[in-house]
Amino acid sequence: MKVAITSTGNNLESTIDQRFGRCAYFVVYDTENKAMEFIPNPNKDVEEGAGPASVQLVASRNVNKIVSGEFGMKIKPLLDSLKIQMIVLKEPEKKIKDIIEMLNHRN
Repeated sequence: MKVAITSTGNNLESTIDQRFGRCAYFVVYDTENKAMEFIPNPNKDVEEGAGPASVQLVASRNVNKIVSGEFGMKIKPLLDSLKIQMIVLKEPEKKIKDIIEMLNHRN
C-alpha cells in the first residue's frame, strides 16, 4: 500500500507539514517494499487550486492514504471519489521517520 505524507523537508528528520495542498514536500511511502520518494510540491506557491492540484499529484502515484495535519474543504469529496483515505495527524512536531514507523506497525 502506498501512503503520501505531507512533509516540511526532504529527509526523514523533517516534520509533518500541517498543510496538504501547500506542503513543501510529499513523501510517498510503500509499506510493502519500504521504498520512499520525496516529491517537491510544485503547487505550494500557486494562488489558487493548490489542494486539487496536489490531489492529482499524489493520485498519479497510486496512493491509498494521505497523512497530513489538515485538508481543505474541497479536498474530501475529491479524495472520496478517488477512494483515497485521509488521515489527519494533529502533531506538528511528529517526524516523518516516526510516521513511517507507525505505518509499519499498523500492517
